[in-house]
Amino acid sequence: TETRYSLGSYPSSVAVGHFNNDTRVDIVVANYGSGDVSVLLGYENGSFANETRYSVGSGPRSVAVGDFNNDTRLDIVVANWNSNDVSVLFGYENGSFEKETRYSVGSYPQSVAVGDFNNDTRLDILVANTASNDVSVLLGYGNRYFAKETRYTVGSSPYSVAVGDFNNDNRLDIVAANNGSNDVSILLQYNRGAVAYGMAYASGGGSSLQCIVIGDLNNDDNLDIVLANYGTNNLGVLFGDGNGSFENQMMLTTGSNSHPTSITIGDFNGDSLVDLVVVNYGTKQVGMMLGYGNGTFANQTSEGISFDSRSLAVASGDFNNDKRSEMAIIYDGRDNVDIFAVYNHGSFSKETRYSLGSYPSSVAVGHFNSDTRVDIVVANYGSGDVSVLLGYENGSFANETRYSVGSGPSSVAVGDFNNDTRLDIVVANMDSNDVSVLFGYKNGSFAKETRYSVGSYPYSV
Repeated sequence: TETRYSLGSYPSSVAVGHFNNDTRVDIVVANYGSGDVSVLLGYENGSFANETRYSVGSGPRSVAVGDFNNDTRLDIVVANWNSNDVSVLFGYENGSFEKETRYSVGSYPQSVAVGDFNNDTRLDILVANTASNDVSVLLGYGNRYFAKETRYTVGSSPYSVAVGDFNNDNRLDIVAANNGSNDVSILLQYNRGAVAYGMAYASGGGSSLQCIVIGDLNNDDNLDIVLANYGTNNLGVLFGDGNGSFENQMMLTTGSNSHPTSITIGDFNGDSLVDLVVVNYGTKQVGMMLGYGNGTFANQTSEGISFDSRSLAVASGDFNNDKRSEMAIIYDGRDNVDIFAVYNHGSFSKETRYSLGSYPSSVAVGHFNSDTRVDIVVANYGSGDVSVLLGYENGSFANETRYSVGSGPSSVAVGDFNNDTRLDIVVANMDSNDVSVLFGYKNGSFAKETRYSVGSYPYSV
């Protein structure tokens, strides 16, 4: 079932990692419209804290994570489409990040990936430059700095890049999905990080490649490639031979007018085999293809996971420590991220709806009544109140209890504000220019609000 979290404007890319060293998976999202990234730290129960935003360049299109300065903490790299550069944000141990550092790359960078291309144990940055028809490699020094970019020509309009050792020589290679020329470029590496030679693999006329991911799909210890063919409404799988070459593309249909845009891989049904999840922009659905471990996959199922908005990108991780992958999905023009859990047979539970107030605008989760089960609080912009839904052990929720707050509540968060070990609620009221604090009782109910004036039009708390 989905859980939604607010983000910046026009989220375009999502990645996951452990940002605060607590063994729980966290999320980072690039927000194209607001020129920043949202970081959501994960809780042990699979829920997430409200976003923290960090400014980056203009028009961030892609985000990736890695430890660039060898301090054992994950850092963030973002490809900025409009400013033709990448932003690097170094991470602190508590899951927060420093102010960005920028490095110039090619024209209109669309995709970013990381890897150690010259075998010096320091992570490097790879960027696909859509307008200049090349990729940029920035070798890392391991001390918070990077060398000036080196560019390598690929096909027309590269949209997505990934890295892997395709010829089993213990050196990372590069693969680029070229949207304009409808092919895939494979660049094999010299020992020092320079390109030895490139090969091109056609994906089919009109394929309009959008995304590329790699993984061992048939358990032969060789890396394979999966492509999202937007124009031909299918996924293309190229099985690797282990010497840097690949077999002809195997097609997996995603349905008429589906227009797949993003792929992620993971074990979604707990059988230790690689499965595929695909975002279908055209049909507003997310499809699941369960893997059999031999390179074949079950037909796509999208049971219970269709949306009003078009989904753009997907990432996966074990958000609730159940040994299965869950999904984080972002959408075109909808400023939130949805978290979906999966049944053992690979389908998704259908939504269960609960009545709320008018025009719900923000949601947060927490343990309000000390029973170890997660509860929900929602800010209702239209009715000027919050709805509290206490959770049952079976994953369902009690009917809402409403509490009045200020005018136009736009954001809600929770925390223990009076050190009584019970969670309290704070709400940002956009129209009355104040915040409401509701102190929690042990039974999951809350005291009447206390208001505090803030600045004009408070939007987030």
